[in-house]
Amino acid sequence: MSRLGRVTDTGVGRALRARVTGWLRALRGDLWTVRADPLPPSTWLRRLPHGLLCLAAFGITVGGAGDLTDNGHLGSVLALLAAAGQGGAVVLGLWRPVPAWWLSLGVFTLIALTARTRMGFDLETYTWPWTAAGIIAELLVLLLLALRVPTRAAVAALAATAFVTWLFESLGTGEPYDTTGVLAISLFTVVVILGSALRGRREARAQLVEQTTLTAEERTRRTLLEERSRIARELHDVVAHHMSVISIQAQVAPHLVENPPDELRENLAGIRQNALEALTELRRVLGVLRSEHTGPGESPDGTAPHAPQPTLDRLDALVENTRAVGREVVTDINGERRPLPPGVELSAYRIVQEALSNALRHAPGANITVRLTYETDGLEVEIVNGRPTAPPAPSTGAGHGLLGMRERVAMLGGTMTAHPWHWDGFKVTAFLPDTPPADTPGTDHPTAPRKGTS
Repeated sequence: MSRLGRVTDTGVGRALRARVTGWLRALRGDLWTVRADPLPPSTWLRRLPHGLLCLAAFGITVGGAGDLTDNGHLGSVLALLAAAGQGGAVVLGLWRPVPAWWLSLGVFTLIALTARTRMGFDLETYTWPWTAAGIIAELLVLLLLALRVPTRAAVAALAATAFVTWLFESLGTGEPYDTTGVLAISLFTVVVILGSALRGRREARAQLVEQTTLTAEERTRRTLLEERSRIARELHDVVAHHMSVISIQAQVAPHLVENPPDELRENLAGIRQNALEALTELRRVLGVLRSEHTGPGESPDGTAPHAPQPTLDRLDALVENTRAVGREVVTDINGERRPLPPGVELSAYRIVQEALSNALRHAPGANITVRLTYETDGLEVEIVNGRPTAPPAPSTGAGHGLLGMRERVAMLGGTMTAHPWHWDGFKVTAFLPDTPPADTPGTDHPTAPRKGTS
């Protein structure tokens, strides 16, 4: 039992010693250093605090030298050097607060030791161990220190200053003097508390800004992932439709040929089997993508989960819905209209749909123009809204509709621009190529701008 008690006591003692050693090591790192820690400029006052501190240092040097010469009866050279050390500590504290505190404490020690031998003169005016200039200098130095070092280091510096002050007062010569120890330590405590509070407030604001930035980045990233998931669900429906057609055609093909050879039957059976397996995998992926839907049998955008994906054939219905709410929409189709790849048709429809929604939300009463231009290598989509006739209502949306458009365009290897237009309007232009580059999905190769777009 005694051996167990000794082991337990030893473990507790080691843990306590380790904690104390760690605390002292951290404190040594805070106060035994000459690293630079410049005082940052004020948000509103810029460099004005730096100028005021330099002016105060000049006043401390001039006033301290006169006080040490007249009341402390020190030599003029020694008094000037001591006062310059106090003023210099304030200036040094603008860039290196820890060495400035050591310098201020060292100069105080020198002045107190030297003036201690001069006691007995002008007892009604002489103050000891702190002079008036010394108190002001130490106040500024401790404030600069507390603003930039951890609270434990500021408290340790205050404790060291108080200990040195008490040590000098306890070694008095017996001559009467005006003591300044209690007043000085009280003022030093106030400025350390004030500086630590200001430092904590500044750090809290910095952390809040950082957290806000991280939250905004995370919100953008989540919106991007949700938009990509939505695009994947829509493209799944398109691909699944074609895979189903391939499977049916492979099954019917042997019956369209009289006495088909066995090799043809085997190849067609293999094609059908591969199509069915691919379709099964696509449905499994779709089940994962749709597992986060908010309601049974409903997709996030409110459509039926197995509804056919829209194409440009439904553009007229989309425009009519916008006109039904009292907005003037002009449709302009240039070039020879032709069937496009399903992904291009779907993306073009969604871009127009999102642009019309943005115009309804952010430009009340504005006229809208939808222009489709069929070119030899793709489709150019342009949506322009004019100047709103009324201020927009507050929007609670995430404001990432343009992000979804860019994702669709980038998926197809196209280009897109979105920018303000004449007289407070807005313009969205996207080019969707017929055949996207082979390295477009998942690569970082930039696509060259087309026709001034970016």
